[in-house]
Amino acid sequence: MEETKLYTVSVYTENNIGLLNRISAIFQRRHINIESINSSVSEIPHVSRFTIVVKMTEIQVKKIVGQISKQVEVIKAFYHTDDEIIYQESCIFKIKSDLLFEERQIQNIVKDSHSRIVTVNREFFVVEKSGRKEEIDELFEEFRPYGIMQFSRSGRIAVSKEKMKISQMLKAFNQ
Repeated sequence: MEETKLYTVSVYTENNIGLLNRISAIFQRRHINIESINSSVSEIPHVSRFTIVVKMTEIQVKKIVGQISKQVEVIKAFYHTDDEIIYQESCIFKIKSDLLFEERQIQNIVKDSHSRIVTVNREFFVVEKSGRKEEIDELFEEFRPYGIMQFSRSGRIAVSKEKMKISQMLKAFNQ
């Protein structure tokens, strides 16, 4: 039996209403959980990019990418293993301000984790961190004892290590 692992699926699309719903339905019909999803503009004007992280077998991801590619608005879909991409996530923490000045350890955590304080006011301060999922999970656990007021995390963003021919294809599509 084939091993399941994380795959990052990149989908280049026209920016149309309802496409996200149809793409997520492809995963839902197969009872596959989406670990994270991000939508953004791509390197080509008027072309969007979905970055979807899923845990499955390679056979399953090939089938999923094939199904996604059949959507009318989809220009091209790819999948990559973690070794084939450079990826990051981003997060922000909201924590009580008095802790920043009363607990020296908080300042050490911020410094040691290579995160940064983006705002401070009387009630709270906000810390931003970009990095791998594991780094963000670790920072969350370090802040937990101090009481996290709010926490928000982005989906994965990724670029391939190998040169992708999609850029030329997208330029042709855009002209």
